[in-house]
Amino acid sequence: MWRGFAAALLVCSTAWPLDLNRAHVRRDGQGRAAEVLVSEIQRRTGIALAQDGQGTGIDLRVSSRIPHDGFTIESNSARVLVEGGSARGLLFGVGRLLRELNLAPARIELVHDLHLSSAPKYLLRGHQLGYRPKTNSYDGWTVAMWDQYIRELALWGTNAIELMPPRTDDDRDSPHFPLPPMRMMIEMSRIVASYGLDVWIWYPALDADYTDPATVDFALNEWAEVFRKLPRVDAVMTPGGDPGRTRPRTLLALLKRQTENLHKYHPQATMWVSAQSFSQEWLDEFFELLREEPAWLAGVVYGPETRIPLAEFRRRVPKRYPIRNYPDITHTTHAQFVVPDWDPAFALTSGREPINPRPEAMATIFQLQGRDTIGAITYSEGCNDDVNKFVWSALGWDPNRKPADIAGEYARFFFGGPRAQVYAEGLLGLEKNWRGPLADNPQIERTLSLFERATDAERKNWRLQMAIYRANYDAYVKQRLVAERDGERRALNALQRGELDEAERELRPSAVAPELRARVFALAEDLYQSARMQLSVEKYKAIGRERGATLDGIDSDLNNRGWLLERIAKIRKLAPSQREDAIRAVLHWTDPGPGGFYDDLGDPRNQPHLVRGPVADDPPHFSSAFTGVVRRPWEYPAWRLSWITEAETMFDAPLEMRYSGLSPTARYRLRIIYGGESGATRIQRLGANGNVELHPFQRIERRTDPVEFDIPATATAGSALELVWARQPGLPGAGRGNQVAEVWLIRVTQ
Repeated sequence: MWRGFAAALLVCSTAWPLDLNRAHVRRDGQGRAAEVLVSEIQRRTGIALAQDGQGTGIDLRVSSRIPHDGFTIESNSARVLVEGGSARGLLFGVGRLLRELNLAPARIELVHDLHLSSAPKYLLRGHQLGYRPKTNSYDGWTVAMWDQYIRELALWGTNAIELMPPRTDDDRDSPHFPLPPMRMMIEMSRIVASYGLDVWIWYPALDADYTDPATVDFALNEWAEVFRKLPRVDAVMTPGGDPGRTRPRTLLALLKRQTENLHKYHPQATMWVSAQSFSQEWLDEFFELLREEPAWLAGVVYGPETRIPLAEFRRRVPKRYPIRNYPDITHTTHAQFVVPDWDPAFALTSGREPINPRPEAMATIFQLQGRDTIGAITYSEGCNDDVNKFVWSALGWDPNRKPADIAGEYARFFFGGPRAQVYAEGLLGLEKNWRGPLADNPQIERTLSLFERATDAERKNWRLQMAIYRANYDAYVKQRLVAERDGERRALNALQRGELDEAERELRPSAVAPELRARVFALAEDLYQSARMQLSVEKYKAIGRERGATLDGIDSDLNNRGWLLERIAKIRKLAPSQREDAIRAVLHWTDPGPGGFYDDLGDPRNQPHLVRGPVADDPPHFSSAFTGVVRRPWEYPAWRLSWITEAETMFDAPLEMRYSGLSPTARYRLRIIYGGESGATRIQRLGANGNVELHPFQRIERRTDPVEFDIPATATAGSALELVWARQPGLPGAGRGNQVAEVWLIRVTQ
């Protein structure tokens, strides 16, 4: 930390703006700062500034009086002086100067005097950049594209980039690779080193049994070959899980040997480890091993799927070990930080990895997690989270920055021009698009309007293309949602009249906003050409629909079409005397009857009895319930929407519902649709009022069949009822277990 060297900016009104069109760039020191300054100005203005020479100039130099990553900028009517505490600090200073300059075609101006001193608050400010097929874009990037992207991150104060080895939990090849993975890893290491940034490697321990000497020998040789080929390595991080599954004692024994391996080629490099996906038993063992304070271990990483909050994690890790944060900034569902109460229409269409600028959410998460760490290297799966990366870099430098200010600086730096502030508002608007029920959200149209007047030249910018794509996509989904709800309403009216043919006709998909849809497809093509974004499996060979292939979900059903058509088909097979009851069951699916209650727990508008908990202060949901969604909803075309979404809790937190105002003399029955994901972790227990067990711990198999339980009269004698679902405690994995979709509390007697 740099004490007493706070940022300060003074503005004078005389002799400004300073014309730098003919300025000379003069440097005193090593590194790429001068080259970067000249080339970035030329890209934006067309002016190639001369290097060295007399007259008005921009002087760059390294000074030992300034902390390593810090810089100062001083200006007067004759020159601008940028000083850095190192070649890297000087580069950070150049980045700040570029963000202060007014750059336009054939114009370079400093619009006000600068007297600025700045240094970062956090030691570590980095991002993971994975060249592998699982990403939504990166596997198509060339060396030149990587150089430019890493440079831009550096200009915002990023000081570390995390790479991935050739073998991960991903496919070994991609149709988009311009180079084989090992060759690209070497190139990326060289690029990162050329900017003076630290090179980290995310290196999972993937093999099945590291108690087997032959497996250990294989791993030592495989990792050594990677270490040997890379020009620079500063640190290696091995996740405890996601992927990999090795008991902590065995994992740390392997990493001790891998540290010796690493030091043969990079003597100063350090080894780090995370506790991701550990069971409670393994986590306790992990902390017990850390208490022995192995000297070879440099620090510990807090990442997704860690089963305790960061503050508790910090308390249990010995003080000698710094903690690096590893936040998931790239996913929307099935993630460390889900989009709160995301409208199911977005989950059904956009999936888990869409273009997702979330500056305000990222700032909140940063503030809640920052104080217990030395900083972060974020977890990313592609350029869909580009805005979020720059928010984390900016906050890592100065945690007091406001999200709107960062968005404005991002727009000025990457878009420029007179409409930069409008586009900044648009980026903030995209985050607001995802708040609350989609059909009632007027922000959708406002956000789209902010991007509609972009010029042809501006539309060549891939970052702006991403924002425009999302704005159009959201608007199209809203129009489809409104139309499909209307169609379902008409179908139910026809069904009520017994007109099965008419009900089916009303459920047929119809064309909605074809021009808007065509615009989305055209923008998807633009993004493939400009940034190699793979927004479709079929058209652009994305690795999977949930990996950013939002184009493939654009026409997903947004009503109960599949479920209704299946029910209508069954009704047709019934005798006429049986049809009326079957139709009534469809029409009154959510009706709990007189004196009863119904909760659609996947719909925030219809879950009055759910105990939500401290949602605003708990983005990872360690102690609060949240709205979840089936991971691949398109695999369940005949499910009701109310089965695809559910209320969830994480790890061992209970899921609770509370009822009041019940009749103390009536008897009640509980009906449940569990919905949600299948798998070994769906082992749940249901209790009532603390001492009544409605069902013991059991695997949830009948996910869409109602299960019913009679509530003992003693449980409701006090006119209240508390239901508590508990997951089998201590399980490993992602932490998801308590998932409940629909609940009816039915009054069966007076």
